[in-house]
Amino acid sequence: MDAKIATANGIVSSFGTQKDLQHLYELRATADAIMSGARTLDRHPVTLGSGGDRFVNRRKRNHLEPNALRVIVSGSGSIDLNAEVFKHRFSPILLLTSTACPAPQLDALRHRVDAVHISDGPHIEWQSALHWLSTTWGVKRLLSEGGGALNGALFHAGVVDELHLTLCPKLIGGRSSPSIADAPIPTPLNQAYPLRLHSVRRHQDELFLVYQRA
Repeated sequence: MDAKIATANGIVSSFGTQKDLQHLYELRATADAIMSGARTLDRHPVTLGSGGDRFVNRRKRNHLEPNALRVIVSGSGSIDLNAEVFKHRFSPILLLTSTACPAPQLDALRHRVDAVHISDGPHIEWQSALHWLSTTWGVKRLLSEGGGALNGALFHAGVVDELHLTLCPKLIGGRSSPSIADAPIPTPLNQAYPLRLHSVRRHQDELFLVYQRA
């Protein structure tokens, strides 16, 4: 209920219902590409797959490839080279990084991904990166699955069109627990990202909220 997405150690437990997981796969079935930050992929056996035949068929009905492109974000290139996502080759893996990524690590990552986009400077330059995904890889709808730092960077860059937020009847708490959109610099209230409520669905004690950019 406090918009925390994990405990302070960054470990995500399955505190949502099975309906919440199904909602995640339903969202994936609408996207050309699924994006995740390096820490999320380091800490969990995540493959960014479609979720099984049911959702593969849904993707086909949406005129999409059976599996979405997979986009990894790491400005420093610090992702674990043995992460689970690299062990499954069902769709291309793309890396968004920056010139802050050391050359030896970048060379190693090039052997594990299908293509790399490098932003100038220490951080991802989102307009350039998203333009590359669109023009080179045909991405029209990109789903970011976090974590909080990645989501915060996307909001800060002003490139988020829609937010899907599931409210679960639990309070995690903790100042260092990651939230839905973390950023290194707090945002003044007069610069808060403007959203409007688009829809609300209830399942048991969970609320599935969709917000669109105002």
